[in-house]
Amino acid sequence: MPVLLRWLLRLGPINPIAVRLVQNGSRRTRHMYVRSAYLAVLIIVLLWSLLINGGAATLNYRDLAKAGATSFIYIAYLQIGLICVLAPVFMAGAIAQEASPRTWEVLLTTPLGAAEIVLGNLFGRLFFILALLLASLPLFALVQYFGGVPGRSIFASYLIAGCAAVLVGTIAIALAVSRLAGRRAVFAFYVSVVTYLAVTMAIDALLRTRSGNPGVTWMTVINPFLSLRALLNPSNYPRADEAGPWALQHPVTAWCYGSLGISLFLMLASTLTVRTGGLKWLAGNRGGIPWYRKIFGLGASGAEFRPPRSVWNNPIAWREAAARNSTFGRILARWSFVALGVALGIAVILAYHTGAFNAKDFQLALAYTLIGELIVIALVAINMSATAVSREREDGTLDLLLTTPITPKSYLAGKIRGLVAYLLPMLAVPLGTLALASLYAITGGLGRSDGAMVSIPQGSGGPPLQLPIVLPEAALLAPLVVLPFMTFCVVIGLQWSLKSKGTIASVVGAVGVVGVVSGVVGACAYKSGADVPVLGSVLAALSPATLVYSCIQPGDAMAGSIANSSLGQARVALVIGSAVAGAVYLAIVYGIQTSMVKNFDFTVRKLAGIK
Repeated sequence: MPVLLRWLLRLGPINPIAVRLVQNGSRRTRHMYVRSAYLAVLIIVLLWSLLINGGAATLNYRDLAKAGATSFIYIAYLQIGLICVLAPVFMAGAIAQEASPRTWEVLLTTPLGAAEIVLGNLFGRLFFILALLLASLPLFALVQYFGGVPGRSIFASYLIAGCAAVLVGTIAIALAVSRLAGRRAVFAFYVSVVTYLAVTMAIDALLRTRSGNPGVTWMTVINPFLSLRALLNPSNYPRADEAGPWALQHPVTAWCYGSLGISLFLMLASTLTVRTGGLKWLAGNRGGIPWYRKIFGLGASGAEFRPPRSVWNNPIAWREAAARNSTFGRILARWSFVALGVALGIAVILAYHTGAFNAKDFQLALAYTLIGELIVIALVAINMSATAVSREREDGTLDLLLTTPITPKSYLAGKIRGLVAYLLPMLAVPLGTLALASLYAITGGLGRSDGAMVSIPQGSGGPPLQLPIVLPEAALLAPLVVLPFMTFCVVIGLQWSLKSKGTIASVVGAVGVVGVVSGVVGACAYKSGADVPVLGSVLAALSPATLVYSCIQPGDAMAGSIANSSLGQARVALVIGSAVAGAVYLAIVYGIQTSMVKNFDFTVRKLAGIK
C-alpha cells in the first residue's frame, strides 16, 4: 500500500482512536437507546403530521403534496433540533475523558501523530451523530411519495444538520485539547450551544422587526435553524436580492462554508498545540496570590489553607450554597451573569424610554431576554442538582457522609435548600428586571406622553384596548411560578443524581425529563392562552415562559380570553393560574422528595462502590 494512502487512512477510517471509540460506543446500551429514541421521535412526529394535515376523507394530489411538504418541514426542524441537542451529549466524553491530564500523558507516549490524535477523536465521536442522520434518510425519502418535497431540499437540510454537528464536534475536541476543560466544562459547553442558538434567533427577530424587512439577516448565516428556515420558507423568509451581499443571497451555502471553515481552523489549531500542552500554560501559577483572587477573598490556587467560614445549621445546605463559590471561576461566572443581566435589563428599558425602541421592539426584546435568562438558570439548576449526589458517589464523599448522624431527610432537604439559595442571586436578575419594567409601567413611563400604554385591536371591531406596556402585577406573579419551577428542576436533578451511576448520565437524564415536561406544558399553555377563553389564561401561567410572555404581551398571549370575555377577567384568571401553578410545582417537589427519602437507603446500597 502506498505510504501516502496509508497515512490518509490512519487519519480517518483505520485511525486506532477512532476505531476504539466506535467499537466501544457501539456496545453501549445507552447509545442504542439514544438512536432508537431518535428514530422513534421522528417517526411519531411524521405520522402525527400526516394524520393531521392529510386526514381528510378525500384528498386530491394538491392536498397530498401540501401534507407531505408540511410534514417534511416539521421533521426537518425536529431533526436539526435533535442533532443540536444530541451532538453535545455524544461529544461530552471528549471533554470529560480526554481532558484528564493522565489520559493525555498516556496518549502522547504513543507513536500517533498530532493530526492522528485530533482527527481520531473527532471522527470517532462524530461517527455516531452522522449515523443518526443517515438512519433517518429513508424516513425523509418516504415523504417524497406524497409530492411537494424536492430531493434537493432534503439533501440541503441534511447538509445544514451535518455542518452543525461537525462544528459542535470540533469545538468539543478543541476544548479537550486545550487541557483547560474538565467535567465541569461539559455542562458549560452544552449551555453555550443552547444560548448561542437562542440569542442569534432573538437578534434575528429584533432586526427584522426594526427594519420592517421580513427576509434573512446576518444572523441567518450563523444559525442553522435560520438557515433551514431560509431554505424551507422562501416566501415568508425571503433571501436578499441580487443587489444584496452574497451571504444573504445564499444563506445556506454561507452557513455551510462558514461552519466548515471554523471547524478546519479549530482542528488546525488543535493539531499544532496538542503536543505542547494545549493552552494549559495560560493557567499556570507564577507564585503568590493573584490580585483577582485577593478581591474575592481567595487564597493561592491549590493552597492547603483557606479563610474560615461560618457554617449553617444544616451543613449540607451550607456546603451546596456557600462552598460552590470556593473557586475563582465559579464566582466570576455567577456574578458575571448577574452583572450582565442587570445591565441588559436596564439597557432595554432605557432604549424604550429614550425612543430607540418602540413598544413592539421593547416587548420583544424584554420577552426574549427574560425567557433566555430563565432557560440558562434552569439549565444551571439541573446541572448542579444532577451532579450533587453522583459526584459525591464518584469521589467517595458520600460514603463518609453516611457515617455521620445526618439523616436522609436532612441530607436531601439540605441539598434542595442549598441549591435554591445558590440560585437566588441569579433568579433576582430576570425577576428584578420584570419588577423594574412593571414599576416603569405603573409610573406611566416616568412622564412619557403615551403613559407607557399600547393599543391592541379588538376582534369584534370595537375601539382598541389600552394596555400597559407590561402588566403591573407581573412583579408579583412571576416569583409565584418561577421559584417553585426552579425548585422542581432541582428536585428532578437530585432524583436522577441519586439513582445514576455517573455525573454525565444524571445530567443528560435530568435535562431530558425537564425538557420534555416543560416543552409539553409550555406548548399546551401557549396554545390554550391564545385560543381558550378565561381557562386559557389560567393554563397560560403553568409555564414560567408563557407566564412571562402573557405579562409582557397579553394581547397576543391571552387573545382568546380578551376577545371572548374582557381584559379584567383575563388578568384575574392569570393571577389564579399563577397561584395554582406554584402550588402544583410545590406539591410535585414534596412528593418526589418524600419518595427519595423513602428509597434513599435502598438506592444508595444498590449503587454502593460504583465510581
